[in-house]
Amino acid sequence: GKPPTKKAKVLHKASWSAKIGAFLHSQGTGQLADGTLTGQDALVLGFDWGKYLQEHGYKAAPVSCFKHVPLFDQWDDVVKGMKVEVLNSDAVLPSRVYWIASVIQIVGYRALLRYEGFENDAGHDFWCNLGTVDIHPIGWCAINSKILVPPQTIHAKYTDWRSYLMKKLVGARTIPVDFHIKMAESMKYPFRQGMRVEVVDKNHVSQTRMAVVDTVIGGRLRLLYEDGDSDDDFWCHMWSPLIHPVGWSRRVGHDIKKTDEKRNDMANHPTFRKIYCDAVPYLFKKVRAVYSEGGWFERGMKLEAIDPLNLGNICVATVCKVLLDGYLMISIDGATSDDGSDWFCYHASSHAIFPANFCKRNNIELTPPKGYEAKTFSWERYLEETKSRPAPSRLFNTDCPNHGFKAGMKVEAVDLMEPRLICVATVKRVVQRLLSIHFDGWDNEYDQWVDCESPDIYPVGWCELTGYQLQPPVVPEPTAPAKAKEVPKKRKKPYGKKRKKLPAKARSVKQPVKKPSATNSKREAKAASQALPEPAPDEIIAVQVKEETIDPSDAEFGQTELPVPISSIKEEDTD
Repeated sequence: GKPPTKKAKVLHKASWSAKIGAFLHSQGTGQLADGTLTGQDALVLGFDWGKYLQEHGYKAAPVSCFKHVPLFDQWDDVVKGMKVEVLNSDAVLPSRVYWIASVIQIVGYRALLRYEGFENDAGHDFWCNLGTVDIHPIGWCAINSKILVPPQTIHAKYTDWRSYLMKKLVGARTIPVDFHIKMAESMKYPFRQGMRVEVVDKNHVSQTRMAVVDTVIGGRLRLLYEDGDSDDDFWCHMWSPLIHPVGWSRRVGHDIKKTDEKRNDMANHPTFRKIYCDAVPYLFKKVRAVYSEGGWFERGMKLEAIDPLNLGNICVATVCKVLLDGYLMISIDGATSDDGSDWFCYHASSHAIFPANFCKRNNIELTPPKGYEAKTFSWERYLEETKSRPAPSRLFNTDCPNHGFKAGMKVEAVDLMEPRLICVATVKRVVQRLLSIHFDGWDNEYDQWVDCESPDIYPVGWCELTGYQLQPPVVPEPTAPAKAKEVPKKRKKPYGKKRKKLPAKARSVKQPVKKPSATNSKREAKAASQALPEPAPDEIIAVQVKEETIDPSDAEFGQTELPVPISSIKEEDTD
């Protein structure tokens, strides 16, 4: 909710990938300047994905399950056992040196690495994000004249490190030479600050409002309503079904709020000074073409639908209006207002609407209309009492891909009731392509149903990769830092009031997300200023290697070209 400030940019010094993302997003747009903390700050707040997964034996959903994230279609090539050249953090030399490590475990974008030479000793294993600049394919050091130095802890373990590495690298796999280049390409997003869109009105979900793109992070958009306050914003992914090109509402027959003249205090807002175009239609995710021949949805038809105001509930619902291009206005039975202000727009191909008895067939608790009991509710009797008919099953989109999600997998998920927050979460249940998402440390009251291809769920490490702040579980680990440093999850309802009254215990936990303090900002700025500049990615033509030996009598180490397939190796003295 805080307007952009230039000072916030010092917070985005987390990793190479975050810096690349910031560069790509900020070219002429000033994005990433909204004060959002980077993913690295989640570690400061006391949460570490690697430790969390290892201590509890959790599993993470593979990156290949998420079609909207960087390199999802190539991540299956990143496998356990592959070798990489990585920054050596256990060295006493003043310059940056590297060593070869093996991938022990992969969870999302994060990998557990072990330096070569430690063999079966897991005591020095370390986690890292594979999107960082200091992870390279084998041969990168030789091509870029970087030095390979064994870790100080084991430097005396072998006298001939060259032969040792030769044996270890025979037949070994490594990451592609253009891995980081492709990563950077996949993190370019077409939306820019100042583009105008139509988006659902979070206060009246039956209508849309004009909004302007203020920030783009990892494909997620922070939108500012044109007629709202400076903190009247809405977060969603660029592929979200909640945003549309300008003119969409009028074309399909959807209600849109009339935009009054901009408020005086908003006229000078940096984002509104940069408005330069409407977002063109091809930037938005295409919906499936529909054909209404042979019967179509009609007003009054009954169905089951995810309640947009209580996303953990699937409810009895009614088609209230049929729009053009396959869009439908749906209302939840028993909670319909007289003026239709709580109607919600779903496309006919949406995986959030289902035929009658879908819940019964899949052992999901259906939320019946007010006055009915869930255990005794009968669709047949209800249709007879209301003199209505169900929407034919053939009209629903029932395709189910081999998505790869399984119950128990960990993800990073958007809290759709407060969509600027991305939280540690678990796939609680899988029903065909429908996923029940549970937020770790929170009551089941906050669970949400999402589609397997929802752009609001992400693999482990996505926040760190893109520079977005991850909200840790509410209940801290025993070894977590003091609570003063935690950022509790703020629970707000942008879609209006929830229909179900929350228990007092659940309400008492909710606290607003703390703004970064001046002290923290100074600390992060200082750390950022001390960070060494990262080398630019070089074009790799061929994997060639060389060995570098040490002449103890010289201050400068000479290089010797050897006809052996090993990168330059430098052994530390033990003075």
